[in-house]
Amino acid sequence: MLPKGKIKTDSSTEEKIKSAARKLFTQKGFAATKTRDIAKEAGINLALLNYYFRSKEKLFEIVMIENLGHFFQGVMEIVNDERTDFYKKLELLADFYISRLLDNPDVPLFVMNEARNNPEKLPMKFNLMDSFFMKQFMEEIKKGKVKKIDPSNLMMNMVGLSIFPFVARPMFQRIRNINDAAFESLMLERKKMIPEWMKAMLEIKK
Repeated sequence: MLPKGKIKTDSSTEEKIKSAARKLFTQKGFAATKTRDIAKEAGINLALLNYYFRSKEKLFEIVMIENLGHFFQGVMEIVNDERTDFYKKLELLADFYISRLLDNPDVPLFVMNEARNNPEKLPMKFNLMDSFFMKQFMEEIKKGKVKKIDPSNLMMNMVGLSIFPFVARPMFQRIRNINDAAFESLMLERKKMIPEWMKAMLEIKK
């Protein structure tokens, strides 16, 4: 270990470590990623990594919290865009969720674990229910274009269709005997289908 006070903390070194950790956690998952692998990827020695971040668990938590912050920011940019209609937002949300989760496959399990054990740590500084997207949804209900359902069910259906496959990914891949490339291909197909499924669920049968 490097004694405190002997070196100055450097934001660029910190970012290198986090960037390396983000890459390896995404590629290999939390369990298979070793701190020495992160140090090597960042181009530093293990002692320096331990100086900046006390443990792999702490580093993973920091990286995931930052990823979630960017994730939620992206969601809010979509749902509060007044230039796109309700149905276009369904397409954009499905594309955004699937694309981001393919890049960050550990996020869903991390969120579920933190939501159960440490919900106060999650960067939930927005209320989707107050978004422009939800105002558009309520307008569609008033016009009689979609079923009158609780907006919470709309949100849970959208999130569930997008995120559950990633939560169940190891089990699903084992049952179907498919590799990562095949799973990713399914998800790329899925992000085109989710908006259609959502529309079908909301459609009022004539």
